[in-house]
Amino acid sequence: MEIVVPKLYATIDLDKARVARTRMVERDPSHPVWDESFYIYCAHWTKDVIFTVKNDELVGATLIGRAYLPVEDIIDGRVVNEVVPILNEDRQPTGSNIRVKLQFVRATDEGNWSLGIRNSQYQGVPRTFFNQRQGCKVTLYQDAHVPDYFDPQVPLSSGKFYEPERCWEDIFDAITNAKNLIYITGWSVYTQITLVRDPRRPKPGGSTTLGELLKRKADEGVSVLMLIWDDRTSVEQFKKDGLMATHDQETDEYFRNTNVHCFLCPRNPDKKRSIVQGFEISTMFTHHQKTVVVDSELPEKGSQKRRIVSFVGGIDLCDGRYDTFEHPLFSSLATTHHNDFHQPNFPGASIKKGGPREPWHDIHSRLEGPIAWDVLYNFEQRWRRQVGDKFLIPPNRLDKILVHPTHSISSNDDTETWSVQLFRSIDGGAVSGFPEDPKEAIEFGLVSGKDNVIDRSIQDAYINAIRRAKNFIYIENQYFLGSSFGWRSSDIKVEDIDALHLIPKELSLKIVSKIEAGERFAVYIVIPMWPEGIPESGSVQAILDWQRRTMEMMYSDITEALQRKGFDADPREYLTFFCLGNREQSGKIAEYIPPEIPEPDTDYRRAQHSRRFMIYVHSKMMIVDDEYIIVGSANINQRSMDGARDSEIAMGAFQPHHLVDHGPARGQIFGFRMALWQEHLGLLERTFLQPATLECVQMVNQYAQRSWELYSSDTFDNDLQCHLLRYPIDVNKDGTIHALPGFEFFPDTKARVLGKKDEYLPPILTT
Repeated sequence: MEIVVPKLYATIDLDKARVARTRMVERDPSHPVWDESFYIYCAHWTKDVIFTVKNDELVGATLIGRAYLPVEDIIDGRVVNEVVPILNEDRQPTGSNIRVKLQFVRATDEGNWSLGIRNSQYQGVPRTFFNQRQGCKVTLYQDAHVPDYFDPQVPLSSGKFYEPERCWEDIFDAITNAKNLIYITGWSVYTQITLVRDPRRPKPGGSTTLGELLKRKADEGVSVLMLIWDDRTSVEQFKKDGLMATHDQETDEYFRNTNVHCFLCPRNPDKKRSIVQGFEISTMFTHHQKTVVVDSELPEKGSQKRRIVSFVGGIDLCDGRYDTFEHPLFSSLATTHHNDFHQPNFPGASIKKGGPREPWHDIHSRLEGPIAWDVLYNFEQRWRRQVGDKFLIPPNRLDKILVHPTHSISSNDDTETWSVQLFRSIDGGAVSGFPEDPKEAIEFGLVSGKDNVIDRSIQDAYINAIRRAKNFIYIENQYFLGSSFGWRSSDIKVEDIDALHLIPKELSLKIVSKIEAGERFAVYIVIPMWPEGIPESGSVQAILDWQRRTMEMMYSDITEALQRKGFDADPREYLTFFCLGNREQSGKIAEYIPPEIPEPDTDYRRAQHSRRFMIYVHSKMMIVDDEYIIVGSANINQRSMDGARDSEIAMGAFQPHHLVDHGPARGQIFGFRMALWQEHLGLLERTFLQPATLECVQMVNQYAQRSWELYSSDTFDNDLQCHLLRYPIDVNKDGTIHALPGFEFFPDTKARVLGKKDEYLPPILTT
């Protein structure tokens, strides 16, 4: 006979949003003591802080009771230490109590609220696993490649002009020149791609495929280790591609019996998860980090020791990613993209049937100095969880071949130095080395709950940056949905959606605070026209529906604030959404002529006839006031921001000598934003120097409106020069949104712009 011991845990809710949970306590179930602390970011409307006690079951949990602490008791900021009665579902006393201690701190009371970084000695985001590192260098990349003739001519405060860098060429050089280690993590890695493709910039060995390059380095004695997400819908004996077409089985097979150690890494749940939760994690979520870590020579000569250089961002080393600022649809199909045709939005699309290909816009970074070691540590933690210590270069050997991890690449007096911090979304099921003691975990900025330890510092980094923001925010992201606790609830149960991350709500509340203060502030957000996939499909339409609800929540906050102030202003002058698209004329010299044509009356056929398609925005980036930037693998959705769903990595960085404390920041981040705007708009205006101004946001909106008209018109005379398009929505007086007149559906499709709620797919899959 097995005796079942109660396993009690407590949760904290703000209205219908769960914001924290404790570990499970099995000893003395009649008098459980958790003794746990939480630091909770809040952006919720609620009248009570709700403490719920539950008994964990094999499937689900049993409610013991709830305790309610009125917000009015804590809103003044005093420390509250109270015994609160536990009530049953009918709000009747159960005879039990719970002791809680808490203090509310207003965001506006934080030292950097709306003031920017202010101080070159700023220590970074507090309560995180990785501390901020000084004396670093950051290289920012737009797209996989930048041709020589892209020259944005952006003057910097140093007296120099901004110079765009070339991501895949730099990764090729880094791998080629590695002597000791090449460690790679990826959602997808495809061995058949080549990293060097620009005929104007040939490199020795540039035609070598990525797979052959890695095998050659391993044969030279370099430790080549790879952690690739194991898509469990791909089965070697049946369909290698899987639902996501990540090539995981092909890559594993390619490196089998070679000196490259490639491990397929499933998104395993923490061992203490329930059966249902474990199934959700292992079948629905991914390893989404995209990193390359190599050893490299030191910039200064005379030392035999080497250093670590790391790459972090949104670009996987796989097919469909190579692109430039031109984002061609048809003109590169005879050359650059003939053997790299990527178009997953049309069933049966192939190079044989012709374009349009799906152009790819993305952002990546190279990290040098102490921060590069943190990316190495992340890899080692993941490898040890997946494989153990086997094949990792041991610490004592690293000490002999590499400089000390604190070795700076630049001095604090160097005007081009960077301060950088690494952030993650990841849990104990994916990395080793997390402390299990909740008190120790919180010291590392980790969230411990229900016997899982979670790092969700990417979300924390976004929240901190938004709260610091002084003038403007510029975002590019593949997805934009969340803060479901604030959605309109007439046709959904918001508590069932569970897309609780705060980023959209933090953005709208920041704008509201600026409206109330009578100050200008602008948020620019660039997203794809629709999430990659068949646009009419249930999953894509469901995501668009969540996106619409997120936008409405934000615009409702803004319109209400404008009305309270008596301002008759367009909310799109404070928050404005864009997508990217291209359109090419036909009949160009040497254009590829496909031997087949798409089926009639299909999106594919219509897009080919109209010679247009979206540029897919895969970036995961935020720029704040031209002084701070976040770049990584994390989307703005719950999957990426949760910490216990998709695993992610990102960096946040600034240049201490280029802050907004004494005027506009004019360092590398400013140059990078201006280069991105040159790419998207096809030009640079002096107005773009001050994105917060009404003049700037109106000008950008006007350019995007005109480009949308050219993109969506039945006829066109020239290639589209400005790729930045107005996202095809408009805002009503009450903050609700509707599709632009005549555009209920995206051009060339039967897919609704505002999406459609799906009655079958679980929200956890699409949020």
